[in-house]
Amino acid sequence: MELILKNDVENLGFKDDVVTVKNGYGRNYLIPKGYAILATTSAKKVLAENLKQRAFKEKKIVDDAQVIADQLKGLEIKIIAKAGVGNKLFGSVTNADLAEAIQKESKIAIEKKYISILGGNVKVAGPYEATIRLHREVIVNFPFEVVAEA
Repeated sequence: MELILKNDVENLGFKDDVVTVKNGYGRNYLIPKGYAILATTSAKKVLAENLKQRAFKEKKIVDDAQVIADQLKGLEIKIIAKAGVGNKLFGSVTNADLAEAIQKESKIAIEKKYISILGGNVKVAGPYEATIRLHREVIVNFPFEVVAEA
């Protein structure tokens, strides 16, 4: 079943992508939730026209995202967390904690859903890397460090 996505769907595609999914997933989940519409010939023509008109606006958005990416590359974040024996943290450091630390340090607000820490949540102090998706075309690998509280 071919569908046109109306919203970003994790592990499937971005808004306005034409994707092929199994019939049940499209009929029972994506279409009723409003995440997608059927990719008929007329819907594809409308999508092509919309994408053509949006191309100029999209360039400015990508340029803005690239400026933010350049700002993030020059940033060093150290998150201080309480730790026990062997630098094992009490609790964990999540993407929400990283988003909050970035906002405090640089005044750049990034939603936590666009940050994914490689390996999941951090449970031991040390250096780590996260992937930040600012735009579908602008993805930044962001190194940060979790430091045990003295």
